[in-house]
Amino acid sequence: MKPRPFAYCRPETAAEAAVLLAEYGDEARILAGGQSLLPMLNFRLVDAAALIDISRIEELSYIRETGDRLEIGAAVTQAQLLAYPDLAKAVPLLAKGLPFVGHVQTRNRGTVCGSLAHADPSSELPLVLATLGGEVVLRSARGERVVGAAEFQLGLLTTAREPDELIVAARFPLQSPGTGSAFTEVARRHGDFAIVSLAAVAAGAALRLGVGGVADHPAVAAFDGLAGADLDAALNAFVWELGGSDDLHASAHYRRDLVRRLGRRVLEEAQACSA
Repeated sequence: MKPRPFAYCRPETAAEAAVLLAEYGDEARILAGGQSLLPMLNFRLVDAAALIDISRIEELSYIRETGDRLEIGAAVTQAQLLAYPDLAKAVPLLAKGLPFVGHVQTRNRGTVCGSLAHADPSSELPLVLATLGGEVVLRSARGERVVGAAEFQLGLLTTAREPDELIVAARFPLQSPGTGSAFTEVARRHGDFAIVSLAAVAAGAALRLGVGGVADHPAVAAFDGLAGADLDAALNAFVWELGGSDDLHASAHYRRDLVRRLGRRVLEEAQACSA
């Protein structure tokens, strides 16, 4: 199948893109990498009166450290971020999670902010953002606002972005000294959407575990000061809070069991990295 007819717009600046969004509203779609959007258009799962292509907007193509954050512009591809020389030092969890995102070919086109905007509950980048407590910068003709990950990712393919807003950047906290991180996932094949993905951050006895692929959005829990049987019990309680459902890839029971078994492992790995 092919998409229905649409207008193609290629603004030169973020301000021009915001004007176009104000004009078309929820009938517009932002095109950055197109790795999720174009298949959905082809299968007519979504429609668009206009595609607004931001991929060549120079002001949105940057990676920079701003204060205690690594800020990534909306035109930056996943491959460009993975090649950023200081990534493993600045945000190690991103460096560990990015190789699980799709394949080389898709990472060359797919953007970091595009993955956050798509908000697939099995996607790795929304999980990393949530686990680290990052934020998203939104801009419209009305102004700019910053939304934390917990408030931005609302559910399955659903975010807090308004129809006239453009994601212009994502901000990931820089890793503090004495902090460790770890990432792992289970998928049918490497590069497929995760059946379950797990991200962990440890700073001494302070532990955070993020889980993707079970609930309808990434879920994060703190396990401060817990170890041994107490940690196992807390993980089990967290797993049941996640809920989950059966699909053709795995049952909810299997997903919960993966979180129990891999959750402790990834937390211990993060603690080992922090030592």
